[in-house]
Amino acid sequence: MNPPANAQAATTTPASRPVTPPLPQAKPETLGLSRSRLQRMSDAFKRDIDKGTTPGVTVMVGRRGQIGWFDALGRQSPNSDAPMRHDSIFRIFSMTKPIVSIAIMTLFEEGRLLLDDPLTKFIPEFADQKVAVEKNGKLELIPLARAITVQDLLRHTSGITYEHTGNGPVHKMYQESRLRSRKIDNAEHARIVASLPLICQPGAEWNYSRSTDILGRIVEVVSGQTLGAYLTERILAPLRMTETGFHTSADNKDRLAEPFAKDPWTGDAVKLFDMTEKPAMESGGGGLVSTTMDYARFCQMLLNGGTLDGERIIGRKTLAFMASDHLGPTLPRNGTLLTPGHSFGLGFCVRTDEGMASVTSSAGQFFWSGIAGTFFWIDPTENLFAVFMSQGPGQREYFRNVIRNLVYAAVE
Repeated sequence: MNPPANAQAATTTPASRPVTPPLPQAKPETLGLSRSRLQRMSDAFKRDIDKGTTPGVTVMVGRRGQIGWFDALGRQSPNSDAPMRHDSIFRIFSMTKPIVSIAIMTLFEEGRLLLDDPLTKFIPEFADQKVAVEKNGKLELIPLARAITVQDLLRHTSGITYEHTGNGPVHKMYQESRLRSRKIDNAEHARIVASLPLICQPGAEWNYSRSTDILGRIVEVVSGQTLGAYLTERILAPLRMTETGFHTSADNKDRLAEPFAKDPWTGDAVKLFDMTEKPAMESGGGGLVSTTMDYARFCQMLLNGGTLDGERIIGRKTLAFMASDHLGPTLPRNGTLLTPGHSFGLGFCVRTDEGMASVTSSAGQFFWSGIAGTFFWIDPTENLFAVFMSQGPGQREYFRNVIRNLVYAAVE
């Protein structure tokens, strides 16, 4: 039986540390969730833990404003017998992106930027950027047909890319740059991206990318604050997400979730950043660390249409706009992240069809994930959200599919 949602925080949190207020809890059956089927879900993860697929996980399901299931399973780290905790701290990587996208849209709601504003309005270094085109085995740099816009950055149609999404000439330039360094600040990161060619013309296709890192820099330019300070002031503090930031205190070292040193399926080395090291680079695309309950508060705000505990973070219509399809049916999508039945909005993947995909869901669901193994989704149709946390990069796709199928199997 899973313990009460607030039991772990009550028994293990030092009095000197601010406590993330737990969301209210209810019995699964009062929320239209099958207790036996949720237990079946936890049992499935236990089997994977026993097989050595992952050291441990947390899984939370909330419905109708209350938590119906919150389990912490397995070990927090493969180097310790300490059990996974409800307040374990995880690298959430790209689950940073929805938070930063909300931050950009708070500036949009204040009239401080427009979605069709050119990127050069905020970061002039992008004025000289070119597009790389291969012709007859040679790389040519051609002018932009139009400027990158804020909307392009939000929906990943900017032409910017990631070094790990391919091995083409532009990807290799990214790989050879300092973009992965945590020792450069957001301004220097943006200058490096601006110095590299685009992989395609802005608006021509969907490419998952460092676009949200550039949005983080725009937040700094427009607000006059660091990205971390703005996120804290406008999102994290109002939501009382006290455990979320670009690093955590060394005092929390006994709560850090860690991966296997080698991927259990491939044997490849797994190297993740030190969560207790304060970076110069506050990566809007992937730098935050958080806990399951912290991120659940963000999820409940999204499910509520932009508000939680009397604090409105974003307007209801603005959020609905963000969670809509911004690609349309014909725009090319590169990579494997946008599977059939899905498109992309402003900071979220969105489910466009009840069928087509290989996992259970509802049309209108929106979500995103982190490369180290974290995942969340919001389902307005079922008034449901789920948060899954682990630190297993190689198993992330597998677990994303497992949890969706098993959670929806428990919906009555």
